[in-house]
Amino acid sequence: MVREALARRRISRQTLAVQAQISLSTLEKALAGRRPFTLATTIRLEEALGQSLRRDPGRTAPAPEPPPHAPDELGSYSREGVAWIEGCYLTLRPSFGTVGAIFAYRTEIAWDAGLSRLVFREAERMDAPFAQSGSVAVPSQSGMIYLVTNWHGQHRLAVLCRPNIQGEMYGILTTLHAGRGTQLTPAAAPLALIPERAADLAYGRIAPQEPGHARYRAYLDRVREDGYAAFFTDVS
Repeated sequence: MVREALARRRISRQTLAVQAQISLSTLEKALAGRRPFTLATTIRLEEALGQSLRRDPGRTAPAPEPPPHAPDELGSYSREGVAWIEGCYLTLRPSFGTVGAIFAYRTEIAWDAGLSRLVFREAERMDAPFAQSGSVAVPSQSGMIYLVTNWHGQHRLAVLCRPNIQGEMYGILTTLHAGRGTQLTPAAAPLALIPERAADLAYGRIAPQEPGHARYRAYLDRVREDGYAAFFTDVS
């Protein structure tokens, strides 16, 4: 029920932990089944989510079975048809705040049985309160993969080409860039999702002089150099 509430509200586990005034570690362990939810924790989660998480013992009717495929607006795919996308990815984009730096974090893509769809969530972000989560669209017509965040009508969208032979996905991120004060500006940037196989991964803001920057930059440069996306600056 907690996982479904997170997916429906498009919020991260970190955000829920802050709102419920519990530690992220406590929430992660409970969701992984390594420790039970205490009554106090359950009550705090109910207050943060605005819904009851305790089942009525008088209810005996079985829960309806989820549909066998994702809804039409996400591509009507089955889990078997998209299982090759599931996994954890090193995610790279240019830093919006530091020239030349690369912003690195993790994106986890997994099947949500309750919602009958692929969902994603971001982790290892140095700006954890801004970590995104949402649904994954895989329409057969375009052959693209879309990571969609819809937070009360505010959208963020990643458009990715299907994985290459190494499992890497490249494309464009469209989002809002925080400027001065409360000013928000539409922004687009190249985006790379690389399967997490290496042991020496670094997360956060990677400056040009830091180890690993050249390797990360090579991944990002492939977006333009290999034609995974186009950026137009003059449409006249």
